[in-house]
Amino acid sequence: MRFAENNRISHRQLYRQMILALLAPFMLCVFGKGGMNGISAVAGMIFALILLGFYVIWLIRLTPSFEDPVKSAGAFAGRLIGIFFLIYVLMAGGYLLALLRRLVPVKLITGVSGRWIAFWAVLVCSVGTCKGVQRRGRMAEVSGGLLLGGIMIMMILCVPQAKMEYFMGEIRWEELTVRNVSQSFYGTLCAFSPVALLPFLLGNVEKYGSAGKTVAGGILTLGGILIGMELLLPAVLGYDRVAAESYPVLPLLAGADLPGNVLARFDILWMGFLLYSLLFAIGSLLYYGNQIIGKSHPGRGRFWLPALVFLISLLEEEGKGILDYFGWCLAYIFVPGILICQFYMFIRGKGHRRKQRKRAVGVVTGILSVSLFMSGCGAAVEPEKRMYPMALGVDASEEGICLTYGMPNLSESTGQGKEEEDGGSRVLQISGADFTRIEKMYDQSQEKLLDMGHLQVLVMGRTLVEDGRWRMVLDYLKQEIFVGEDLYVFEAEDAGEILNWHGEDNSSAGEYITGLIRNRMSGGNITAVTLRELFYEKYKEDKILRLPIVKIRNGSLEVEV
Repeated sequence: MRFAENNRISHRQLYRQMILALLAPFMLCVFGKGGMNGISAVAGMIFALILLGFYVIWLIRLTPSFEDPVKSAGAFAGRLIGIFFLIYVLMAGGYLLALLRRLVPVKLITGVSGRWIAFWAVLVCSVGTCKGVQRRGRMAEVSGGLLLGGIMIMMILCVPQAKMEYFMGEIRWEELTVRNVSQSFYGTLCAFSPVALLPFLLGNVEKYGSAGKTVAGGILTLGGILIGMELLLPAVLGYDRVAAESYPVLPLLAGADLPGNVLARFDILWMGFLLYSLLFAIGSLLYYGNQIIGKSHPGRGRFWLPALVFLISLLEEEGKGILDYFGWCLAYIFVPGILICQFYMFIRGKGHRRKQRKRAVGVVTGILSVSLFMSGCGAAVEPEKRMYPMALGVDASEEGICLTYGMPNLSESTGQGKEEEDGGSRVLQISGADFTRIEKMYDQSQEKLLDMGHLQVLVMGRTLVEDGRWRMVLDYLKQEIFVGEDLYVFEAEDAGEILNWHGEDNSSAGEYITGLIRNRMSGGNITAVTLRELFYEKYKEDKILRLPIVKIRNGSLEVEV
């Protein structure tokens, strides 16, 4: 069925809503530190997907009972079940909103408070909760396929970055134990717990009795993506790094590129897809909350429901909040409780359908995206007020660390043939006790905002490489979210001297080295070391790879492998 009438949604709209609402939470929360990783996770996911296929049949049979829980289970039990599901929705919504509040200010919009972002997010998501369900279905109809296609394309772009050495390191047969597989099995069931809310929605689906294949197809699609990511992440980043990262999916595309440097920052697009899905998920939970309220008769939640979700996302005690507690609550309270409630409703039998349903709808999350990005306009900085280093040199100094920023020759690169407006030097050196101090000194002494998004070359001084302070350098670059992991890394006796070098055509060291390396790599004459490879070796062996050495000889730059 392609389209639906009479304020109902079609099977295809249901399928795409499942993809939109669950894709980002799965991508962000399933893998990484404290998550499911490795071959045991793949095995557990496969077993869980098989069980979920049978669970879908049970959910469809439960749909008439959840049309009016009060009539099906009695006034007290029906309202109690509704309140339990409502608490689950509130906690899940607060968790996703807290996740959005943490990631967006760091990864997309700098200079805007996370609380303001969360406030506007939940405010816009709560608009239109009294409208028809078809609006959410149409939004999924239009954008669901685009999001799924975009995610698949992004995953394909990651494949060339994968290394067989990294992939083989993921296959650790000693971890394939009954206990680990069981934990991954139950973890996957917990991740798919939002599927348990479907009986509240299926009554608004055309011919819901035959929607089993559609729901199962959505689960299999999401499960296939999860398994694919479970294999792809270690192959690109390395198993040890994936296990140490809180959100390993975020840097996945930091090293992706196309020939000609087309769309070099794929990670920004990747985060945009995840953000859209995350916003749709929050809107879906608000929709389900209103559906539960309408069917279990505890009152009206048009205003207090989003307010509680917002407050839950902000609550913290001793530095810990919903992001730290929700996983435990989900595993030990909500999933067992949901199964108990559904089993009780199944025992009570099918209830009568209500003649007049109260329907609620979520919000158009595209409006929220525009709202969020507009809220960051006040902190935006024009391109001419930014400094774009192409190369970065890191040396030891008397103060501790010396950073040398090397800017490209923009007049030559753009072909405009004119000097920079400020007439300043294309090399800037700042020394300090640590990187935090250096950044403060930069902010106090420079009028232009430092933009590290175009960095392509890193040159580390030999002293830092030998005394182990290269770890500080990697930790610093890990925190710089706009630094791509495909930049080339070199060693030099004096990194500052290298970056102060200028070619005969007045080209900078960064431009010259980048062109030299790419030309040699295309001819197979040299193998460069990238930042991503250094991260892999650091997480795996806590050591640094042997870096190519760059030096000045007879006035020319030379690279020795």
